[in-house]
Amino acid sequence: MRHRGIPRLRATLRSLIPAGALCIGILVSTTAAHAEPTVAELEQQISEKSHDLELVVEQYNKLNEQLAATQAEITNLQSALPTLEQRAAQAQERVGDIAQTAYQTGGINGLSALLGGNDGRAALERLGTLSQLAHAQQEQINAARETAAKHETARKALEQRRADEQARAQLLDNQRKGIEAELDQLNQLKLRARGTTTNRTGAYTGKIPQISGQAGAVVAFAYNAIGTPYVWAADGPDGYDCSGLTKAAWAAAGVSLAHYTVTQWEQTTRISRADLQPGDLVFYSGLGHVALYVGDGQVIHAPTFGESVKLSSVDMMTPYGYGRVG
Repeated sequence: MRHRGIPRLRATLRSLIPAGALCIGILVSTTAAHAEPTVAELEQQISEKSHDLELVVEQYNKLNEQLAATQAEITNLQSALPTLEQRAAQAQERVGDIAQTAYQTGGINGLSALLGGNDGRAALERLGTLSQLAHAQQEQINAARETAAKHETARKALEQRRADEQARAQLLDNQRKGIEAELDQLNQLKLRARGTTTNRTGAYTGKIPQISGQAGAVVAFAYNAIGTPYVWAADGPDGYDCSGLTKAAWAAAGVSLAHYTVTQWEQTTRISRADLQPGDLVFYSGLGHVALYVGDGQVIHAPTFGESVKLSSVDMMTPYGYGRVG
């Protein structure tokens, strides 16, 4: 009985080997899946998330531009309404005065005496003139009230548009917070792997190129902004995003640019790579990023979350296109 049991035991053990091997494989696979990524992998993930963040930020910047335009339209309508109401009230008052005069003079005879003539025909003509005046005033009233009604309808539509834009801005803000939370987690992993969570640089201490004209003021501003942290939707002075930096730099030369890369693309004239001059804008990532060209094949830009304004090669990414301000 003892010898007959041994083969059975061996067969049982052999039947268990594949299952055991499978369990070991699962454990190994699970362990490998939880292995922390390398610094290179983390940098790649951070780069991808930063790109996502920049797209969200630029969409938010676009909404801010739209909100500003909507608010300006609302303000213009609101400022026009009192004038229209006053115009209608004045015309109404003049109609009342005409009616009261006609009533107090007691009809045609009294009106004739009032207008200085005893001729019945002249009195009727003057009465007709008075009626025309009243009619003209009534037309002014109707026109002013109609315009005011249209303004009010337009204002309500703009108020709704503003509410919709604010709701979309809130959604984008929530997306931004979610991406930044993911970036925070990735940076914590990078901290353990490399000992730092940021790629921030200090202020520029080198020589700033001397360039004449408006471009000189723009380039000097950009060099002085080096080391300022990236802050989403910001245009300085304590932080910048990409289009916020180019906007602020050109503002230093008295030129107004929108705080949105796509609009900045539309505001500039297309030029070739060979025509690049200091002060020109270089666009990247399908108009998702913009930098300021400062000469010698270099740009200054506000990169992304966790970094600061810095000097980089114009070929840090494949340029989408080039634009000249003015």
